[in-house]
Amino acid sequence: MAEICCGIMSESKTPSTCDQPSRAARRKRMEIRKFKFIAGNMVEEELKENGGIKRQKRSFIEETTISSLSPARECENGVESIDYENHSSSNESTVETISILKSSSPVANIPVAMIPVVEDRCPKFGMSSVCGRRRDMEDAVSIHPSFCKPECQIPARFHFFGVYDGHGCSHVATSCKQRLHQVVKEEIENACKEESDLKWESIMERSFSRLDREVTEWSSNSNTSSLLLNASCRCELQTPKCDAVGSTAVVSVVTPDKIIVSNCGDSRAVLCRGGKAVPLSVDHKPDRPDELVRIQEAGGRVIYWDGPRVLGVLAMSRAIGDNYLKPYVISEPEITITDRTAEDDCMILASDGLWDVVSNETACNIARMCLNGQGPIMPLTNDGDEANMLTNGSNSSDKACSDAALLLTKLALARHSTDNVSVVVVNLRKET
Repeated sequence: MAEICCGIMSESKTPSTCDQPSRAARRKRMEIRKFKFIAGNMVEEELKENGGIKRQKRSFIEETTISSLSPARECENGVESIDYENHSSSNESTVETISILKSSSPVANIPVAMIPVVEDRCPKFGMSSVCGRRRDMEDAVSIHPSFCKPECQIPARFHFFGVYDGHGCSHVATSCKQRLHQVVKEEIENACKEESDLKWESIMERSFSRLDREVTEWSSNSNTSSLLLNASCRCELQTPKCDAVGSTAVVSVVTPDKIIVSNCGDSRAVLCRGGKAVPLSVDHKPDRPDELVRIQEAGGRVIYWDGPRVLGVLAMSRAIGDNYLKPYVISEPEITITDRTAEDDCMILASDGLWDVVSNETACNIARMCLNGQGPIMPLTNDGDEANMLTNGSNSSDKACSDAALLLTKLALARHSTDNVSVVVVNLRKET
């Protein structure tokens, strides 16, 4: 260990005669004191190499770079000792130095401030679902915030929204409500194990296909009712085999930077961006040119009976279930992937009970009006209004979105919609 002797004396002043004894004694006492340093060996070696002249202190960037590249001195907490706040990452030298330190240090030692921050908040939403003028309620709504957090992506949660419009009975729509988000989550987790980048088209196609097989097996086997253990419907009570039942499905997975929409049937998803309506799905109607060609090539026919229908029966060309109409009616969804922007206002998912009587533009204008606080006040009523109970209950997270969903539902009923009406409004505005 090196020993350094320190003396304290002002060079600019010459001691007076009367001060010489006391100053000399004080200097002698200071010379006796010896200070020891842990890094004394390095100081002594540097003094010898520089001819007794102490080396000038290097700058932060030069010192950090040399210490990270030189094997002569090891520092276990090198990453933690860097002052990231006082040295901007805009400096190229600093960025290069930090990257070297990151590659040689555990990720756990990287300060939290260096990790990119991703917006990980669930968007606000509201929903409404009413039987309307139908005898039975066959619609179903599924909302699952933070239903999945894939490990292969930047740490962020995904959010699931779905609207299902059943026909023939309610049990297929109920199955979609209970199972589809779970199937999508399983497919996402399986995809993360095989690849780092999620291929949403394959994930959603496999999810819809799996659920369609589950529904078909349940419908064709009287001993299999695992999908609906707690559910009962009129077709289940009448006959164990109910092939003439199905459901549309429009679902959306919302991530911090994307909106993934999968549609099978004539339910619809619409994005309100910058005050304009942007359709995120296209209805699968039997008279749609490409769907008409597909049905005819499969050997089916489209018969106009109160509108275009597959074999004169079903008013849509794609659905989950409907085993008796395969292969003319398929369960393969159409997928759209849309990047989120700062101009996004909201997204509307709804069954055809709304879209049959309300245009995309009108629905977006009403939703924006409610989000801007310009909509009418929608008080709770005591007349058994199911929409009020659902939108103001525990299933909704935001009053503005709930008011928008409820107002759209009331508008559809006022325009004499004859179908069940289900609406989900998702606020996509990024909070500042």
